[in-house]
Amino acid sequence: MLRVVYEATDLTPGVISDWSEDRGLLRIRVDRQATPDQFTESLNRTMLDVLDNTGWYQLWRGEIISIASPNNPLRVDHQISSLTPAPLVEIRERKGTVTLSVSPTASAEEFVQAVNPSLEELLAGGQWFQHWKGEIVTMESAEVALA
Repeated sequence: MLRVVYEATDLTPGVISDWSEDRGLLRIRVDRQATPDQFTESLNRTMLDVLDNTGWYQLWRGEIISIASPNNPLRVDHQISSLTPAPLVEIRERKGTVTLSVSPTASAEEFVQAVNPSLEELLAGGQWFQHWKGEIVTMESAEVALA
């Protein structure tokens, strides 16, 4: 099973977001004191690092999309929503791109509480997989343990 889990936590001063990966699990930490402008900007840099250094892929209408795909390289974009009022989080998926729109008033805690169930739903669609140490991990793979 695949999981992407965001956590609001206290990070080292000056660090707004970071990440770690394990089999079937991508964990993204956000500093709980960060404003939406701060954490969306930081999460965009963090996700570029994730995609550059991990084996996550999107299966889009039979085509495998990666960060190296020439026409639609895989990207995750966090942005401040322009809607008024804005939902805490809104996720849109297209070929090669996932856009997470965040309410301009959302705390890091509120963002995390809203984004995690939405990401579970996105991954349940079966269009994502992870290449982990020679193994292809999908939603049908054995459960990942959250430690």
